[in-house]
Amino acid sequence: MTQLVWNGLFVGSFYALVALGYSMVYGIIKLLNFAHGDLYMLGAFAGFAILGAVGGVSSSTALPLLLAVLLATMVVTGLAGVALERIAYRPLRRAPRLSLLITAVGASFALEYGMRAVAGADPRVYPVRLGGTSMEILGARLTVQQIVLIGVAVLLMAGLNLLVTRTREGRAMRAIALDPRTSALMGVDVNAVISRTFFVGSALAGAAGVMAGAYYGKIDFMMGFLIGLKAFTAAVIGGIGNIPGTMLGGLLLGLLESFGTFWLGGEWRDVFAFGVLILFLTVRPTGLLGERVTERV
Repeated sequence: MTQLVWNGLFVGSFYALVALGYSMVYGIIKLLNFAHGDLYMLGAFAGFAILGAVGGVSSSTALPLLLAVLLATMVVTGLAGVALERIAYRPLRRAPRLSLLITAVGASFALEYGMRAVAGADPRVYPVRLGGTSMEILGARLTVQQIVLIGVAVLLMAGLNLLVTRTREGRAMRAIALDPRTSALMGVDVNAVISRTFFVGSALAGAAGVMAGAYYGKIDFMMGFLIGLKAFTAAVIGGIGNIPGTMLGGLLLGLLESFGTFWLGGEWRDVFAFGVLILFLTVRPTGLLGERVTERV
Protein backbone atom coordinates (compact mmCIF):
# COMPACT_ATOMS: atom_id res chain seq x y z
CA MET A 1 0.00 0.00 0.00
CA THR A 2 2.77 2.44 0.92
CA GLN A 3 4.59 1.64 -2.32
CA LEU A 4 1.45 2.40 -4.33
CA VAL A 5 1.03 5.72 -2.55
CA TRP A 6 4.67 6.68 -3.18
CA ASN A 7 4.49 5.72 -6.87
CA GLY A 8 1.28 7.71 -7.25
CA LEU A 9 2.71 10.81 -5.59
CA PHE A 10 5.89 10.61 -7.66
CA VAL A 11 4.10 10.37 -11.02
CA GLY A 12 1.41 12.79 -9.82
CA SER A 13 4.07 15.44 -9.25
CA PHE A 14 4.81 15.32 -13.02
CA TYR A 15 1.12 15.76 -13.78
CA ALA A 16 0.83 18.63 -11.32
CA LEU A 17 3.76 20.54 -12.82
CA VAL A 18 2.31 20.29 -16.33
CA ALA A 19 -1.25 20.98 -15.16
CA LEU A 20 -0.17 24.22 -13.48
CA GLY A 21 0.60 25.72 -16.88
CA TYR A 22 -2.87 24.80 -18.14
CA SER A 23 -4.45 26.30 -15.06
CA MET A 24 -2.46 29.54 -15.09
CA VAL A 25 -3.15 30.28 -18.76
CA TYR A 26 -6.82 29.41 -18.47
CA GLY A 27 -7.16 31.45 -15.31
CA ILE A 28 -5.81 34.58 -17.00
CA ILE A 29 -7.01 34.50 -20.62
CA LYS A 30 -9.52 31.61 -20.53
CA LEU A 31 -7.55 29.65 -23.12
CA LEU A 32 -7.23 25.86 -23.13
CA ASN A 33 -3.66 25.68 -24.40
CA PHE A 34 -3.64 22.20 -25.91
CA ALA A 35 -0.06 22.76 -27.09
CA HIS A 36 1.07 22.84 -23.46
CA GLY A 37 1.68 19.09 -23.28
CA ASP A 38 4.03 19.40 -26.23
CA LEU A 39 6.14 21.92 -24.30
CA TYR A 40 6.64 19.05 -21.85
CA MET A 41 7.85 16.97 -24.80
CA LEU A 42 10.06 19.85 -25.94
CA GLY A 43 11.58 20.02 -22.46
CA ALA A 44 12.38 16.32 -22.52
CA PHE A 45 14.16 16.65 -25.88
CA ALA A 46 15.95 19.84 -24.82
CA GLY A 47 17.28 18.02 -21.77
CA PHE A 48 18.25 15.08 -24.00
CA ALA A 49 20.19 17.39 -26.33
CA ILE A 50 22.00 19.16 -23.49
CA LEU A 51 22.93 15.90 -21.77
CA GLY A 52 24.11 14.49 -25.09
CA ALA A 53 26.28 17.53 -25.68
CA VAL A 54 27.86 17.23 -22.22
CA GLY A 55 28.54 13.49 -22.56
CA GLY A 56 30.46 11.24 -20.20
CA VAL A 57 27.88 11.20 -17.39
CA SER A 58 28.98 9.05 -14.44
CA SER A 59 26.78 7.77 -11.63
CA SER A 60 28.35 10.22 -9.16
CA THR A 61 27.68 13.29 -11.30
CA ALA A 62 24.33 12.19 -12.76
CA LEU A 63 22.06 13.85 -10.21
CA PRO A 64 23.83 17.28 -9.97
CA LEU A 65 24.10 17.38 -13.77
CA LEU A 66 20.44 16.47 -14.14
CA LEU A 67 19.43 19.33 -11.83
CA ALA A 68 21.57 21.79 -13.80
CA VAL A 69 20.07 20.55 -17.07
CA LEU A 70 16.61 20.88 -15.56
CA LEU A 71 17.21 24.58 -14.86
CA ALA A 72 18.58 25.19 -18.38
CA THR A 73 15.63 23.35 -19.90
CA MET A 74 13.19 25.49 -17.92
CA VAL A 75 14.66 28.58 -19.59
CA VAL A 76 14.43 26.99 -23.06
CA THR A 77 10.81 25.86 -22.71
CA GLY A 78 9.85 29.10 -20.99
CA LEU A 79 11.09 31.10 -23.97
CA ALA A 80 9.34 28.66 -26.32
CA GLY A 81 6.10 29.28 -24.45
CA VAL A 82 6.54 33.05 -24.75
CA ALA A 83 7.18 32.70 -28.50
CA LEU A 84 4.07 30.51 -28.84
CA GLU A 85 1.94 33.12 -27.09
CA ARG A 86 3.38 35.99 -29.10
CA ILE A 87 3.08 34.32 -32.51
CA ALA A 88 0.00 32.12 -32.25
CA TYR A 89 -2.26 33.44 -29.49
CA ARG A 90 -1.80 37.19 -29.04
CA PRO A 91 -3.04 38.14 -32.53
CA LEU A 92 -6.23 36.15 -31.86
CA ARG A 93 -6.86 37.21 -28.28
CA ARG A 94 -10.00 39.17 -29.21
CA ALA A 95 -11.16 36.54 -31.69
CA PRO A 96 -13.89 33.98 -30.86
CA ARG A 97 -12.66 31.33 -28.43
CA LEU A 98 -13.18 28.60 -31.00
CA SER A 99 -10.53 30.26 -33.17
CA LEU A 100 -8.07 30.21 -30.27
CA LEU A 101 -8.89 26.58 -29.53
CA ILE A 102 -8.27 25.53 -33.13
CA THR A 103 -5.02 27.52 -33.14
CA ALA A 104 -3.90 25.70 -29.97
CA VAL A 105 -4.58 22.33 -31.61
CA GLY A 106 -2.64 23.44 -34.69
CA ALA A 107 0.27 24.62 -32.54
CA SER A 108 0.28 21.23 -30.82
CA PHE A 109 0.60 19.38 -34.14
CA ALA A 110 3.28 21.83 -35.30
CA LEU A 111 5.40 21.16 -32.21
CA GLU A 112 4.91 17.39 -32.40
CA TYR A 113 5.73 16.92 -36.06
CA GLY A 114 8.35 19.63 -36.04
CA MET A 115 10.18 17.60 -33.39
CA ARG A 116 9.62 14.45 -35.47
CA ALA A 117 11.29 16.15 -38.41
CA VAL A 118 14.25 17.21 -36.26
CA ALA A 119 14.74 14.18 -33.99
CA GLY A 120 13.11 11.39 -35.98
CA ALA A 121 10.18 9.12 -35.20
CA ASP A 122 12.07 6.50 -33.19
CA PRO A 123 12.09 6.74 -29.38
CA ARG A 124 15.32 7.97 -27.83
CA VAL A 125 16.97 6.49 -24.73
CA TYR A 126 17.64 9.17 -22.12
CA PRO A 127 21.36 9.67 -21.33
CA VAL A 128 20.66 9.76 -17.57
CA ARG A 129 18.45 7.20 -15.87
CA LEU A 130 17.31 7.40 -12.27
CA GLY A 131 18.77 4.52 -10.35
CA GLY A 132 21.10 4.18 -7.43
CA THR A 133 20.78 2.42 -4.13
CA SER A 134 17.23 1.98 -2.93
CA MET A 135 16.04 2.25 0.64
CA GLU A 136 12.93 1.09 2.40
CA ILE A 137 10.75 3.59 4.28
CA LEU A 138 7.47 2.41 5.85
CA GLY A 139 7.39 -0.54 3.47
CA ALA A 140 7.99 1.53 0.30
CA ARG A 141 11.18 1.09 -1.73
CA LEU A 142 12.55 4.35 -3.12
CA THR A 143 15.82 5.88 -4.23
CA VAL A 144 17.64 9.05 -3.25
CA GLN A 145 17.22 10.35 -6.80
CA GLN A 146 13.45 9.92 -6.62
CA ILE A 147 13.34 11.75 -3.30
CA VAL A 148 15.40 14.61 -4.73
CA LEU A 149 13.23 14.95 -7.84
CA ILE A 150 9.96 14.93 -5.95
CA GLY A 151 11.54 17.47 -3.60
CA VAL A 152 12.37 19.65 -6.62
CA ALA A 153 8.78 19.32 -7.84
CA VAL A 154 7.44 20.35 -4.43
CA LEU A 155 9.80 23.35 -4.31
CA LEU A 156 8.73 24.46 -7.79
CA MET A 157 5.05 24.19 -6.87
CA ALA A 158 5.57 26.00 -3.56
CA GLY A 159 7.57 28.72 -5.34
CA LEU A 160 4.78 29.19 -7.87
CA ASN A 161 2.20 29.46 -5.10
CA LEU A 162 4.30 32.15 -3.40
CA LEU A 163 4.73 33.98 -6.71
CA VAL A 164 0.99 34.09 -7.32
CA THR A 165 -0.12 34.90 -3.77
CA ARG A 166 2.68 37.03 -2.28
CA THR A 167 4.31 39.08 -5.04
CA ARG A 168 3.42 42.11 -7.13
CA GLU A 169 3.61 39.97 -10.26
CA GLY A 170 1.13 37.55 -8.74
CA ARG A 171 -1.25 40.39 -7.89
CA ALA A 172 -1.08 41.54 -11.51
CA MET A 173 -1.88 38.00 -12.70
CA ARG A 174 -4.88 37.76 -10.40
CA ALA A 175 -6.07 41.22 -11.42
CA ILE A 176 -5.95 40.33 -15.12
CA ALA A 177 -7.80 37.08 -14.39
CA LEU A 178 -10.62 39.13 -12.82
CA ASP A 179 -10.80 41.98 -15.34
CA PRO A 180 -8.07 42.60 -17.95
CA ARG A 181 -9.54 45.89 -19.20
CA THR A 182 -9.69 47.47 -15.77
CA SER A 183 -6.20 46.13 -15.02
CA ALA A 184 -4.88 47.90 -18.12
CA LEU A 185 -6.56 51.14 -17.04
CA MET A 186 -4.88 50.81 -13.64
CA GLY A 187 -1.43 50.68 -15.29
CA VAL A 188 -0.85 46.92 -15.53
CA ASP A 189 1.04 45.88 -18.68
CA VAL A 190 -1.37 43.10 -19.65
CA ASN A 191 0.67 41.74 -22.57
CA ALA A 192 3.86 41.54 -20.49
CA VAL A 193 2.14 39.79 -17.59
CA ILE A 194 0.51 37.26 -19.93
CA SER A 195 3.90 36.58 -21.57
CA ARG A 196 5.50 36.01 -18.17
CA THR A 197 2.65 33.69 -17.24
CA PHE A 198 3.35 31.62 -20.35
CA PHE A 199 7.05 31.61 -19.45
CA VAL A 200 6.43 30.29 -15.93
CA GLY A 201 3.89 27.67 -16.99
CA SER A 202 6.04 26.45 -19.90
CA ALA A 203 9.14 26.31 -17.69
CA LEU A 204 7.33 24.04 -15.23
CA ALA A 205 6.25 21.76 -18.10
CA GLY A 206 9.85 21.59 -19.33
CA ALA A 207 11.06 20.63 -15.85
CA ALA A 208 8.49 17.83 -15.75
CA GLY A 209 9.68 16.63 -19.17
CA VAL A 210 13.28 16.27 -17.97
CA MET A 211 12.13 14.48 -14.81
CA ALA A 212 9.96 12.09 -16.81
CA GLY A 213 12.73 11.34 -19.30
CA ALA A 214 15.12 10.48 -16.49
CA TYR A 215 12.48 8.41 -14.70
CA TYR A 216 11.03 6.42 -17.62
CA GLY A 217 14.28 6.23 -19.59
CA LYS A 218 12.95 6.99 -23.08
CA ILE A 219 11.26 9.84 -24.93
CA ASP A 220 9.47 10.28 -28.25
CA PHE A 221 7.82 13.08 -30.21
CA MET A 222 4.28 12.02 -29.21
CA MET A 223 4.93 11.81 -25.47
CA GLY A 224 3.30 15.19 -24.87
CA PHE A 225 -0.09 14.17 -26.27
CA LEU A 226 -1.22 11.85 -23.48
CA ILE A 227 0.47 13.82 -20.71
CA GLY A 228 -1.33 16.91 -22.00
CA LEU A 229 -4.68 15.17 -21.68
CA LYS A 230 -3.81 13.90 -18.22
CA ALA A 231 -2.57 17.30 -17.09
CA PHE A 232 -5.81 18.83 -18.34
CA THR A 233 -7.66 16.11 -16.42
CA ALA A 234 -5.69 16.95 -13.27
CA ALA A 235 -6.47 20.65 -13.66
CA VAL A 236 -10.18 19.92 -14.08
CA ILE A 237 -10.25 17.58 -11.08
CA GLY A 238 -8.61 20.18 -8.87
CA GLY A 239 -10.51 23.14 -10.30
CA ILE A 240 -9.00 24.72 -13.41
CA GLY A 241 -7.75 28.22 -12.68
CA ASN A 242 -7.11 27.37 -9.03
CA ILE A 243 -3.39 26.85 -8.30
CA PRO A 244 -3.63 24.77 -5.08
CA GLY A 245 -6.51 22.79 -6.58
CA THR A 246 -4.46 21.99 -9.68
CA MET A 247 -1.57 20.71 -7.55
CA LEU A 248 -3.98 18.55 -5.59
CA GLY A 249 -5.60 17.30 -8.78
CA GLY A 250 -2.25 16.20 -10.22
CA LEU A 251 -1.32 14.26 -7.11
CA LEU A 252 -4.78 12.70 -6.94
CA LEU A 253 -4.60 11.61 -10.58
CA GLY A 254 -1.21 9.99 -9.93
CA LEU A 255 -2.67 8.08 -6.98
CA LEU A 256 -5.67 6.98 -9.07
CA GLU A 257 -3.37 5.63 -11.77
CA SER A 258 -1.16 3.85 -9.25
CA PHE A 259 -4.05 2.07 -7.56
CA GLY A 260 -5.84 1.48 -10.86
CA THR A 261 -2.76 -0.26 -12.27
CA PHE A 262 -2.54 -2.45 -9.17
CA TRP A 263 -6.21 -3.40 -9.21
CA LEU A 264 -6.92 -3.70 -12.95
CA GLY A 265 -3.52 -4.00 -14.65
CA GLY A 266 -1.41 -1.54 -16.60
CA GLU A 267 -3.51 -1.74 -19.77
CA TRP A 268 -6.51 -0.32 -17.88
CA ARG A 269 -4.63 2.51 -16.19
CA ASP A 270 -5.80 5.31 -18.46
CA VAL A 271 -9.34 3.93 -18.72
CA PHE A 272 -9.59 3.90 -14.93
CA ALA A 273 -8.23 7.45 -14.55
CA PHE A 274 -10.50 9.04 -17.18
CA GLY A 275 -13.48 6.99 -15.99
CA VAL A 276 -13.03 8.39 -12.50
CA LEU A 277 -12.85 11.89 -14.02
CA ILE A 278 -16.22 11.43 -15.73
CA LEU A 279 -17.83 10.15 -12.53
CA PHE A 280 -16.24 12.93 -10.49
CA LEU A 281 -17.45 15.70 -12.79
CA THR A 282 -21.02 14.45 -12.58
CA VAL A 283 -20.83 15.06 -8.81
CA ARG A 284 -18.70 18.24 -8.71
CA PRO A 285 -18.35 19.89 -12.14
CA THR A 286 -16.21 22.76 -10.80
CA GLY A 287 -13.50 20.46 -9.38
CA LEU A 288 -12.26 19.99 -5.84
CA LEU A 289 -11.37 23.62 -5.12
CA GLY A 290 -13.01 25.32 -8.08
CA GLU A 291 -15.75 27.89 -7.70
CA ARG A 292 -18.73 28.71 -9.86
CA VAL A 293 -18.12 31.96 -11.73
CA THR A 294 -20.36 34.15 -13.83
CA GLU A 295 -19.25 35.19 -17.30
CA ARG A 296 -18.68 38.94 -17.81
CA VAL A 297 -20.53 40.38 -20.77
